Amino acid sequence: LAENKKDPDYPFAFLATYAPGLAAAGGIRYQPLARALKEYAAESDRASLIRLLSPVSKAAEGSGLVRELLDSGDIYQSLAWTAEEAYAFLREIPLFEESGVLVRVPDWWSKRSRPRVSVAIGSRAVSALGADAVLDFDIGLVLDGEALDKDEIREILAAGSGLALLKGRWVEVDAERLAEALKHWKKVEKGVKAEGISFAEGMRLLAGAPSAYEPEEDEGLREWSSVAAGPWMAELLDRLRSPASLASDTTNTDLRATLRPYQEKGVAWLRLLSGLGLGACLADDMGLGKTVQILALLLILRKEGLKSKPAKGRKSAPSLLVMPASLLANWKAEIESFAPTLRARFVHPSMGNGTGGAETKLRQTKASETVAGGEGHGDLAGVDVVLTSYGMLLRQKWLETINWDLVVLDEAQAIKNPGSRQTKAVKRLKARARLALTGTPVENRLSDLWSLFDFLCPGLLGTASGFRNFVNLLEKREEERYAPLRRLVQPYILRRLKTDRSVIADLPDKTEMPAWCGLSKAQAVLYASITDEFAESLRSATGMGRRGLILATLMKLKQVCNHPSQLRGDAEWRPEDSGKFARLGELCEEIASRQDRVLVFTQFREITSPLASTLEAIFGRPGLVLHGGTPVGERQRLVKAFQEDDGPPFFVLSLKAGGTGLNLTAASHVIHFDRWWNPAVENQATDRAFRIGQKKNVLVHKFICRGTVEERIDALIGDKQALARDLLEGGGESLLTEMSDEALLSTLSLDLARAVEKT
Repeated sequence: LAENKKDPDYPFAFLATYAPGLAAAGGIRYQPLARALKEYAAESDRASLIRLLSPVSKAAEGSGLVRELLDSGDIYQSLAWTAEEAYAFLREIPLFEESGVLVRVPDWWSKRSRPRVSVAIGSRAVSALGADAVLDFDIGLVLDGEALDKDEIREILAAGSGLALLKGRWVEVDAERLAEALKHWKKVEKGVKAEGISFAEGMRLLAGAPSAYEPEEDEGLREWSSVAAGPWMAELLDRLRSPASLASDTTNTDLRATLRPYQEKGVAWLRLLSGLGLGACLADDMGLGKTVQILALLLILRKEGLKSKPAKGRKSAPSLLVMPASLLANWKAEIESFAPTLRARFVHPSMGNGTGGAETKLRQTKASETVAGGEGHGDLAGVDVVLTSYGMLLRQKWLETINWDLVVLDEAQAIKNPGSRQTKAVKRLKARARLALTGTPVENRLSDLWSLFDFLCPGLLGTASGFRNFVNLLEKREEERYAPLRRLVQPYILRRLKTDRSVIADLPDKTEMPAWCGLSKAQAVLYASITDEFAESLRSATGMGRRGLILATLMKLKQVCNHPSQLRGDAEWRPEDSGKFARLGELCEEIASRQDRVLVFTQFREITSPLASTLEAIFGRPGLVLHGGTPVGERQRLVKAFQEDDGPPFFVLSLKAGGTGLNLTAASHVIHFDRWWNPAVENQATDRAFRIGQKKNVLVHKFICRGTVEERIDALIGDKQALARDLLEGGGESLLTEMSDEALLSTLSLDLARAVEKT
């Protein structure tokens, strides 16, 4: 098919050809198909002619157009076609190609233009973009981004369906679908004209996510219309998505630190979003200094005197920082070091009640003054920031009565469960803008992301059930599966990685390696007896009972892999009875010989003391232990002691209590004695050592018992690492509970030969 520009009534020409051989220059030589009738005219060549025409015959079975050309004999002629005839041919190209026919058409067809209904959201500026903000909504028709005037629109709608010559080029038009799309958006425009479109719904439309204004089932609506940001909104989204282009200056504040360039950009980005009343998630990798970026932001807000201008909707109350109780002492130390003029009040019995000023550091007072009940929270005048824990929100109801300037969540993955009491308490807090700090915005599943954004930008991801339906639709996509969700949340998440040399070039390397361990005879016997008992019980287990049985058995197997005494509950803990303890001894003897220091993580509190006793014998001096029973006030003292130049050689930590918020860069080795089987949680723990301030390369040793469930889960998670980064699926326990009985028994069974193999 070719254009025939000399004849406006018949602007296309058609010719069927075949290739009898190569031309003299080596290219393919095409001839009109009519010549084949002469070339194969002999009776002996009839079979060859049938073979030649077989693709055309096959195409005719599914195409009325080709069947008509064959029946009439027109397929052997050069034909002049109208635009309507050419369009009928062009639409059937996939069928022709499936039949084995090679089709040549004008280049513009593959990238053909279509007039579309254009919906522009946010053409005019809005002073604040909180949950209640509304955006303007404009409709028009465009062709390749160029607006069409009223006469051109009328011409298109009157032309019917097919090919239309518009602005000197052929475009594809479906007047009926185009009119339907225009009618739909005009109806939407009429509905929102008085109040505008909500910011959340506007962002959903821009991202291609399901919206109340765009029915899911009408694919034609999306095919013949497009939603784009208006000039003001487009410029704003560019700024949100490109923090590197933002300018920030903290040199004239009271910050006693020199921010790295990426931190300056982070402060500018947080300032931009919070200034607009938008939620923001600072998801920098662990150790990149999220705390100091927040302190710099608070000092900027204080300097600008926002608190003295409530008439402009700006600061009329302090900001509120909520965090795990274990991090309160760390924030106190950071404020004293980097922002001593920031006036802070702590609401937690372990911290006392502190206020800082230009000449006074945070001071301790009676705990009772800090945890006063709802009758009164004291005078907050002159206070810049209030700091409390997630747990205290449940006991200090007055925190929900304040209209805070900013509410900032540290370790914001604490609200990943939307049904928990502390998550509900957090979401009841009132603020001009909400911020979240977390190195893992999604730990296990995409519902974590929904809960986080239900706090940051309520309504942006819709309801919980609507979000589940959205995710189900995304998982059915064949290409760019999660692109609409990524576009929707990208403006509100700033993520930088330590491994990105463009972010930070002077951080040492981190090397992760498996530390393979065998099983002692006692471990192997116990492991086999547990799996035999499990196989018997599994036959009659169903539903939640089956899940409970799997998790209980999994816990027993983890304990056996650590040490038989952990399962038996005795106090023997002989190192020779455990392959892991033996491997720990070998590894730490080498660490001790280098005079390096090590962090040892375990998910079990009861094993911290036996580990510490074993390590003390190896290093020849005592170390430190931190677990859930360690008082909050004691934790910072332990951290400080470990960080001293002559500090203890080892630090044993329970993963849940010591896996976040601590700066332990004195260690250059990290040992995961037993595995949480969630890469995000393990990486958080590793980042206690691999963070800014680390001067040595960090070696991460992950203990794995050969031939056991530990080895098989490690392989499963390894296979899913790339997928987990995108889909963020659950850890090992989730994988196991969803397996069939056969696959489960295969995973948990003991490979005795590998388990007792000498390292």
